[in-house]
Amino acid sequence: MSLEEDIKQEKFENEFQKVAVNILYTSSWLHNLNADRLKAYDITPEQFNVLRILRGSHPKALMLADVTCRMIDKSSNATRLVEKLRLKGLVRREICPGNRRQVDISITSKGLEILTKTDNESNAWFGKLKNITKAEAQELNRILDKLRG
Repeated sequence: MSLEEDIKQEKFENEFQKVAVNILYTSSWLHNLNADRLKAYDITPEQFNVLRILRGSHPKALMLADVTCRMIDKSSNATRLVEKLRLKGLVRREICPGNRRQVDISITSKGLEILTKTDNESNAWFGKLKNITKAEAQELNRILDKLRG
């Protein structure tokens, strides 16, 4: 279905306006699909992002600033996200022995288990994107990178 049909707008001022709306609309669509699949694990897409960041550095802990700068959504409150994950037993927060002002954050085995389960479902998740070819995906990635550059 075209963007025009999806949002019931017949025309745009120009192609640049349409591409901006299309990217925002598609981002929201992907976010909602991701949120729906993560409900089974009682985590949000933003919490999932933090877990993936921590798994990427595992077993090394990260400081909150390191987590924040790697997040997809820079406007998310990383402190709040980490605290919610800590309460669920998915991450650990420890004061650094060498610098008492520094808090180190690491993923727990329970957090790693959840990511393993989501990894096992990744084919179904990425299957929603398979209506474009690998070459089209590469070209889209190139264009999006160029747009941000």
